[in-house]
Amino acid sequence: MSNEARQKWIEELIGRPPHDRELFVQALTHGSASPNQYERLEFLGDRVLGLVIGEWLYEHYPDEPEGKLSNRFNQIVAGEVCAEIARAINIQPHMILGKQARDDGATESTNILGDMMEALIGALFLDGGLGEARDLIRRLWDGRVDGIDHAPKHPKSALQEWAAAHKRKAPEYSLIDRSGPPHNPVFTVSVSIRNVGEETAIGSSKQEAETLAARKLLDMLP
Repeated sequence: MSNEARQKWIEELIGRPPHDRELFVQALTHGSASPNQYERLEFLGDRVLGLVIGEWLYEHYPDEPEGKLSNRFNQIVAGEVCAEIARAINIQPHMILGKQARDDGATESTNILGDMMEALIGALFLDGGLGEARDLIRRLWDGRVDGIDHAPKHPKSALQEWAAAHKRKAPEYSLIDRSGPPHNPVFTVSVSIRNVGEETAIGSSKQEAETLAARKLLDMLP
């Protein structure tokens, strides 16, 4: 991807030319390509995202108690969601990766995609302030807040509740395999409920794989 194409993509994303282009380049740079990489900006962007989503939920659901707001919040800011949004804005061609990371499939890594999305938020916060970062988050996350009619449950929590309601033993999670390089690991996890069923899933973290496996098992339950 040329620098010109990346610059145009950044301008389209934030709605103007950046004041400090290098902030956004850093947000898109993996550690395999340069020591000037995204992780510090991701740390900042994660906090900005949390603040904006927390504020938004507080405004949007004025009658909900803290527990329901927290449930919504945890779903909306999850790494999987950040990665989905990164894919939706077509971040992958603009990621700056070393050859090994690219060969290892870093452009499909949920962890890396989600972290780079948060790094872009951090870059915009530094480049344009909280107002611009808020505008970007509200635009990209819009349907995930306004389109929810009830507080969603995390798949693992929902599976646990199903088991309890049907007088079954709690779901059991097992790590089947861990492979891949340190910067792009692959976890294979199974979840089972005795005398009910079992499902297996793969993720870029143990938590992600457990979540995906729980969702698959939920989908097959009567």
